[in-house]
Amino acid sequence: MNIKQVAIVGGLVAAVAVVLVIFNASEQEAATAASVQPGHSETTAQSEQAAPDQEATADSSGIQFTHFRVGQRNVKAIHPDGPLVWVGTSGGVIRYDSRTQDYKLIDNRNGLLANGIFYVGELEGRTAVGTYGGGLSLLTADGSDWETYNVPDGLGDAFVYDAALDASGDLWIATWSGVNRVRGGVDGLDDPGQWDLYTVANTDNGLPNDWVYALAPAEDGTVWMATEGGLAAWRDGDWESWKHEDGLGAPYDSVKDSITFMDDPADVSQHHSRQKQDMGFAEVDMAYNANYVVALELDGQGGVWTGTWGAGLSHFDGEKWQTYTTEDGLPANHVFALHRDADNRLWIGTSDGLARLGSEGEGFRVYTTQAGLFANLVFSISSVPDQDALWVGSYGGVARVIGLQ
Repeated sequence: MNIKQVAIVGGLVAAVAVVLVIFNASEQEAATAASVQPGHSETTAQSEQAAPDQEATADSSGIQFTHFRVGQRNVKAIHPDGPLVWVGTSGGVIRYDSRTQDYKLIDNRNGLLANGIFYVGELEGRTAVGTYGGGLSLLTADGSDWETYNVPDGLGDAFVYDAALDASGDLWIATWSGVNRVRGGVDGLDDPGQWDLYTVANTDNGLPNDWVYALAPAEDGTVWMATEGGLAAWRDGDWESWKHEDGLGAPYDSVKDSITFMDDPADVSQHHSRQKQDMGFAEVDMAYNANYVVALELDGQGGVWTGTWGAGLSHFDGEKWQTYTTEDGLPANHVFALHRDADNRLWIGTSDGLARLGSEGEGFRVYTTQAGLFANLVFSISSVPDQDALWVGSYGGVARVIGLQ
């Protein structure tokens, strides 16, 4: 482990930058990395020596930031758990202890079935990990082992993107072959009779696409779902969905000149190429599909925020849609992560920076590497309210930033 801390003091405020290298070379050679595109093929990670050199930057506003390197990996999930922080990467999940700066890498050599991590969270007091090809794993109550649930147990697919408990205590699991509902929550996982699987076919297109990326259960019992075919909602057994033609996402002509992110799933996948044609985007030769909802967050007022693949940030209040793009101050139109903090502020992770949506009329405040981000490509966001800390995951590392206003 290599640690270097540099403090630069200006006036009465100190801005501190710390870079912690949390992988050694042998770990990086053994792990695998998922591609930048959500839900697509894994490639072998290149070996990278843990570099001891770091760079510290001071900010006159007093922003403090800490960088954690993870090598050539995407950080798709971050879960603060008291003094512990779980970091889900495309090469395993890292358990970091902020008190001691100790860390442990958990991957397919010591508990998981796959190294690509898309989800880390807490389910009824147990740490849970959704993997890319290895199902859903839960840490045992005593913390000594992992219990994994996969297709033979009832899981729709071994690729798990999200998991969440609804208002009644049922567990929902997002996969790329539909969404599971496990009645009774975690206790129902060991009972095959408690598993349901919802797909496009058995919901009569109520679920608009079988690739489900994110879940957002609401207090009224609604379960919102982000899919590759639009937004879906389940309410007491009834389904409803919305697509670009209903108002989701900005029109291509309004954003085509501002798209700078070039990774188009249709270029590398026949599935996505056909899907683009079926959705009416056959003539679009850029990384744009307004129906691809890859991020989701409740607004706290009965509506939902959606992040799209090149079509900006869209808000649905239950009746009408409103979409924000770079024309409105968003740093980029590819929105990969959404997070609503304890102060009801919405944080937006994009392909070119982090944004915070202010109060009505205030617009967006944009943050980049100059404000302490590890990189401008943001895949995951989480917050620790009592520390005023925001954790931001990117390709290659994580930033813990304190003092963003």
